[in-house]
Amino acid sequence: MTFGFAPSAAASKPESPTSAELSAASAHRLARMLEPAEWSAAGIPLLRNPRDVVSGLHSRHRPTPLTAVVAVLDPDERLRASASFSRRATVTDGWVFRNALLAQLRRIIPHDLRRRTPIRTAVLLYCRDGDARWTQEDGAWMWGLRDACTLHGLRCGAYITLTRDGWQVLGEGRGGRRPSAGSRPELFTETEPPVARTGGAASDVLRRAAAR
Repeated sequence: MTFGFAPSAAASKPESPTSAELSAASAHRLARMLEPAEWSAAGIPLLRNPRDVVSGLHSRHRPTPLTAVVAVLDPDERLRASASFSRRATVTDGWVFRNALLAQLRRIIPHDLRRRTPIRTAVLLYCRDGDARWTQEDGAWMWGLRDACTLHGLRCGAYITLTRDGWQVLGEGRGGRRPSAGSRPELFTETEPPVARTGGAASDVLRRAAAR
């Protein structure tokens, strides 16, 4: 015969995070985002023709709000690969966004970590609601893009928002009314279309983060 003690209901319940733990988690998330001034000071290379880049990505992926499009450009600013995925995480955290972007980059293009100096540049187009003004969510995407580029051996390029008002290259002050989140894609042709994927590993990363 075996004797034992049944665990109490209090012991069987997972402990709720304390206010100090929640504050620490919030502080970490705030640290994983970049302000526009920090972004501008980071020496992000300017796009020679941002409207062409935005129009090409908009025509290819047709993003709707909460869709991110990451693209890799060669030194001549030609598109070599791109991928789009939906933002499904409820938490605004640059670390989560970094993992999502890195997962897509690994799927669509080999890394350049063996090069002394990166020659390809990754840019991010994020379609969202609201106006073109910077938000903490934008800051988290900026942090995530910069970190993902470092880990994949790429130069960190422009971060572009696409809203109902049009597109905006944050940190540069350049933008336009078309394309916008609600406009029809413009005609765009390309002799050798780059790889484009939707969903996959990046969406899985965001989904797991939202489930925590």
